[in-house]
Amino acid sequence: MARAAVLHAVGDEELDLRDDVSTVDPGPDQVKIKIRATGVCHSDLSTMTGVLPAMPPTVLGHEGAGVVAEVGEHVTNVRPGDHVVVNWSPNCGTCAECVRGEPYLCMTFIAQAFSDPRFRFGDGTPAFGMAGSGTWADEMVVPHQGAIKIDEDVPFEYAALLGCGIPTGVGAAINTAQVKPGSRVAVVGAGGVGLSVIQGAKIAGASTILAIDPNEAKHPIAKQFGATHTATLEQLEETKGLLTGGAGFDYTFEVVGKAAAITTAWNATRRGGDVIVVGAGAADDNFEMNAFALLFDGKNIKASLYGGCDLARDVPRFVDLWRAGRLDIDGLISRRIRFEDLNDAVRALKDGDVIRQVVLFD
Repeated sequence: MARAAVLHAVGDEELDLRDDVSTVDPGPDQVKIKIRATGVCHSDLSTMTGVLPAMPPTVLGHEGAGVVAEVGEHVTNVRPGDHVVVNWSPNCGTCAECVRGEPYLCMTFIAQAFSDPRFRFGDGTPAFGMAGSGTWADEMVVPHQGAIKIDEDVPFEYAALLGCGIPTGVGAAINTAQVKPGSRVAVVGAGGVGLSVIQGAKIAGASTILAIDPNEAKHPIAKQFGATHTATLEQLEETKGLLTGGAGFDYTFEVVGKAAAITTAWNATRRGGDVIVVGAGAADDNFEMNAFALLFDGKNIKASLYGGCDLARDVPRFVDLWRAGRLDIDGLISRRIRFEDLNDAVRALKDGDVIRQVVLFD
């Protein structure tokens, strides 16, 4: 039996931290992973509140890394003992999205996650994993495409963040937006993913990077990660005038998950510029734009799901950037905690007091 943090019903304020949970045996194309580190991401909170769908009882967590414990008979990409990053959105390789070269849009395994419980309680009750994952547990079972091998010298606490926050943010800048050197960038929201967007824009060679956040305590942190300027919402128009002559930014990233933040991003973007939606918003939170401006402003709205990443390709790239000192992973970690601290970690996430908390397993 193992430990797992379980959500019994959407809206629950507290997770059930259990020690009587086990996984199913891995099938012929599946891998069992012993989790060594897992991040506490805002998407976990969004699952608790119902913004993101779940099938309770659900083991939360989707950003993790660990060691392969078992593999099915058909698995060849990893073997027991390998260090791996968990890919919460593995690509099947055969659906229309995968064939088009858009693996981040693959829904094959995500759909299965709502009908295929991979955990069970001591009394035999089945339980699902968040997005088919469930990294807030000692061990989990995923399709072999959900285990991305990494070098053993990458600390597990760093590797965990390579499973969601970093690819979502850095990937939005370099994959989705394809930020050009010398361009002007604005980022709405300076949380963990927003800081990764800032790092991605810096890596891509942006000359101006404005971090926009109402919490001024986040402004100096944003500058540590590469922001050249900061502003609150009230300061945005004046700052846009100073930095762009009032024209607006070439690329503006929304990393909040609110329709109002998309509007802010739209208004901050120059004519013909790109608005990149990174945040996961609610299904009933509608963004409105008048048809005249949509056409004649010539702006582009782009969705950036999972940073447009193919993790098998991009995780090694991110590791190389980290080795070169161009990607700061350690600075993203506000707290290193234990499994028993997960409910406190969720509260800290709600309060906005942290960038990333990482649970370290024995």
